[in-house]
Order: sequence, then structure tokens, then C-alpha cells
Amino acid sequence: MTDIPQVEGLEPLPSNHASLAFGVPESEPGTIYALSVSGGVRFRPKEERVVLFGRNRPEVHVCVGEDDRRVSRSHGRLARRGDHWWLANTGHLPLQLPGARMLFPEDESFPLETGYTPVFISGTSRRRHLVELYVAGVDGRLPTPAPEAATLKDRPWKLDADERLALVCLAQRYLLHDAYPQPVSWKQVAAELAELHPREGWGPKKAEHLVTKVRKRLSAAGVPGLTREEVGEPVGNMLNHNLVGELLRTRTLVPPDLLVLEAD
Repeated sequence: MTDIPQVEGLEPLPSNHASLAFGVPESEPGTIYALSVSGGVRFRPKEERVVLFGRNRPEVHVCVGEDDRRVSRSHGRLARRGDHWWLANTGHLPLQLPGARMLFPEDESFPLETGYTPVFISGTSRRRHLVELYVAGVDGRLPTPAPEAATLKDRPWKLDADERLALVCLAQRYLLHDAYPQPVSWKQVAAELAELHPREGWGPKKAEHLVTKVRKRLSAAGVPGLTREEVGEPVGNMLNHNLVGELLRTRTLVPPDLLVLEAD
């Protein structure tokens, strides 16, 4: 949490709160959630209410990049106007939004849609600071099935530490919500992980072997589109693309996982 005085309708979220990519509890429609690794807030909708985020803990609601001077003291502002929360850049560096959209300080405020929006700030030494935003919809949370239908939940797949590390690196463009993401190359995966963990023998073959093992495991469990026979030739990146899609769909990988790609 931060030291900024709390106001009516604003509730704190702890630093160990689950990623907002998993959804939110039942909430008043229009309620906004904002979360970083330092914690966050939940704020019910009311005209002219404001949520601030940046690295100056005493003067923002959500502290992000506290130890990174490339992040501005106040880097973003969320204001409730009409039926939307509007995001403005109050810092120096752009805010990276889904679809490779960049929100610059000189840009007009951006209206948030209902649901989940990850916002990234590029810091020093390739660090990426994440502020997760979630606006509750008309039913207060995620869409629900027909009243009489049973709720079907896709459980995240189990990954060990090395598998998760390799897959997060492979899927980083998807986790950054690029407009047209593709898996990065084995060479790039190996280079990035070898730089992060030089003593662990990361090379292209090691990364490929780990990912292939996960793909075969999920295919054997009934996930379609993960074999050459299913997708046909030329295969290209399709097998890895389909694997990443499954891991995102089941929320096995979520944007906060990108933290594993930062140096200790």
C-alpha cells in the first residue's frame, strides 16, 4: 500500500493479491481495480474520482517501480468521467497498452473498456513495470453462463520453474499484449535466459526441449492443435502459437509472470 490518505469508496488491495487477469469478485458495475507488485486499490465509480500511480509512494494510490528512476513520481492518472474511467499519462515515458498502443504524456486521455487492461512502463535494464487494471462490467464481474448451466472452469496447467521460465520468455509478446504477437525464436529465448542465469546452461536446444515436453504433455491430455499431424505443413510457429494460446486461455501464464525475466 501507499501513504496517500484514503477516501470514501476506496479499498486497499494487498501486495499478494492474485493477478487481475483471473477476474475480480462481484463488484458494483464500473468499479475499478488497480494493482502492482506493491499492492493496489479498488474504487467504486463516482464522477471525478481519481486513482494515481507512480513511484512516489506517499503521493499515489498505487506504487509502481519505486526503485526505478525512469518511472515518474506520478506516471498515470485514472479519472471517472461519465460512464468510463479515463487513463492519462502524467509521466515522462509512454504507457504501453494492449495492441501495441502507446499512450504518451501529450495524448488525450484513453477510455478503459470493461474487463482487464495491463499497462506497462519500460524501466532501466529492460525492466517492465506492470499496473493491472480491471473495470467491473454490468454484472459486476466476468460474463456468466445461462442460469441453469454448470460453471466450467479451466484450471491452470502445472509447470515446473524451468518450464515456466522458458515459456514466459517464449510468450513475452503475448503477455505484453502486442497487436500481432508471435513466439520469440529459440535463439532469443536462450540468449535472454543465459544472460539472466549464466550458470544454468541455457541454450536453444534446452529451451526447445523444455517447451516440447510441455506441448507433448498437454497434447496427451487432450489439448488440440499441438502436433504436426494436426496442423499440417508448413508448421512454422503454429505449434508454439497454439501452445501459448492454451496457456493464456487457462491463465497458466499471466502478465505478472514477466517479472521472472528481470535480473535479481
